[in-house]
Formats: sequence, structure tokens, C-alpha cells
Amino acid sequence: MDTPGDPTGLEAVFLANRDTLLRFLAAHGAGDAAEDLLHELWIRVRAPRGGPIAAPLAYLYRAANNLMLDRHRALRQAAKRDADWSDIAGGDVPGQSDAPPAERVLIAREEARLAEQALEAIGPRAATILRRHRIDGVAQRVIAAEMGISLSTVESDLRRGYQAMIALKGRLDEV
Repeated sequence: MDTPGDPTGLEAVFLANRDTLLRFLAAHGAGDAAEDLLHELWIRVRAPRGGPIAAPLAYLYRAANNLMLDRHRALRQAAKRDADWSDIAGGDVPGQSDAPPAERVLIAREEARLAEQALEAIGPRAATILRRHRIDGVAQRVIAAEMGISLSTVESDLRRGYQAMIALKGRLDEV
């Protein structure tokens, strides 16, 4: 019987090939997002699925490639959406401010305050790691080296931070 700490199957193949998968993502255009994509792949690997996988390494490479394609499509769609919005919204309207309405500013400040509280709740190290990675754009390996902790600790703290932000978003969406 497997213990929860002993990876088997697809997880074991992932862990044994983590560095090569990271190099694959970086070499195929992921750039600075390679660590993020690899982390997302790990989350998907850990998710329950039906049945065994005949060629687990090929499956992982295919899944990594699909994540990169999804990321590329999302970035392209976001750029198109932004360009379309700029075209529709036009430019500056004489006599009208480009600043957001006061109500939107107040809502944004309150959401930022709630996000700060959620980050405080996960602890200072996890909050710092989330900020360094997501806001400052620092790679996970660099954060691990800076803080003198393992990469898996950085990934674990990021997971906690992401879960806190997702929970906050869920609460805000309910309102």
C-alpha cells in the first residue's frame, strides 16, 4: 500500500523528470513562465484521473505542450481583447477624465485590503514568496536561493497563497 508521501505512477515519473520537463518548457518558448507552467502541470498530475497511463513520460510532455499552447492562446486573446477595447473606447474624450469612477476606486481599495488580510493569514514567508513571484516576477528557483529554502517549500507556499487568493475571489464573487 502506498503512503501519502511516496509518489507513485505519474507523480513519480514527473518528479524523476522535473528538470527535463522544465528545460523542455523553456526551450519551447515558455521563457520566464516555465516554472509557472511546470507548477501547473504538477497540480494537474496530482489531480485524480481515471485509469493508468500507458506512456507517462510522453503524457507529461504532451500535457506540458498543451499548457504552453493554452498560455499562448490566452495571451493572444488578451492582447486582442485589449486592442479591441482600445479601439471601441477610443482615446481621450475632451472634458472627460480617464480616471476610474470614485466608487470603483473605493471598491478596489477594499479588495486590496482584503487581499492583504488574506496574505497575512497565510504567514509572512508565504506572503513574501507570493508577492516576489507574482508581483515582482522573480523565478521560483531564485526565491528559494534568496530565502535559503527548498524549491518544494517555495511551491508549497505558492500553493497556499494561490488557495488564499482563490478563496478570497470566491467570497468577493458571492457579494
